[in-house]
Amino acid sequence: MVFVFDLDGTICFKGQPVSEQIANQLDALKEAGHEVIFASARPIRDMLPVLPQRFHAFPLVGGNGSLLANHGNIVFRQAFADEQIKTILSIIKNHHATYLIDGDWDYAYTGPKDHPILQNVDPAKLATCMPVEALQTVVKILLLTVDSTEDVVKQLRELDVVIHQHRHEHVIDISPKGVHKWQALQMHGVREGEFIAFGNDANDLTMFQNAKHAVMVGHHDDVAPFANKIMPMDTDVEENIVNELNELARSHTLI
Repeated sequence: MVFVFDLDGTICFKGQPVSEQIANQLDALKEAGHEVIFASARPIRDMLPVLPQRFHAFPLVGGNGSLLANHGNIVFRQAFADEQIKTILSIIKNHHATYLIDGDWDYAYTGPKDHPILQNVDPAKLATCMPVEALQTVVKILLLTVDSTEDVVKQLRELDVVIHQHRHEHVIDISPKGVHKWQALQMHGVREGEFIAFGNDANDLTMFQNAKHAVMVGHHDDVAPFANKIMPMDTDVEENIVNELNELARSHTLI
């Protein structure tokens, strides 16, 4: 069976790496013959610091599906069209927005120096922060502060892009057309109804809709209807995840 895991808020918490307790259970899945894939809103660059080194060669989905990596190398990137970038930068300027804009590896940042998202941006110092004009490709945009969220979202919806608004982070998350985790998983060879998904937020919705079994950590109103199990976000969450993985590994046959 294929097991697919979101990272933040699902198997790692508060910007900290995946714990050894959960990592050891992921090792057990592999040893039992199951496949493990990680699928995150983070770009590949920022997935690596929260994953133990032994998992870096696993199939990775980054940037909500705009980046794919395997065996430690980025094998696919889906970028915004040049005209889209030009329009989005105009919206940013007109609404005095600050941003985190990701290329396939390097990034541009104009947000507050104390913004909480910075704890997750290139913590291992693997990339370069540069002016957005210097990025050769743009695969993901986070608007961190804007003067009118409603107006900005309205203008963005006129473009052919994917928009997520994360409740707890108060950011506007923009991806190229057609980018979502399920689309990316299919490029990794995952088939509908033949994988188990763990997630916690709106960007996990397409995974849940196509999974054989879906586990939601915490609660999200849009995702909950597609979850087979909902695990509360409490002090026992990691132990509960390990127990759930043990049970799922035993109860689902290999594909």
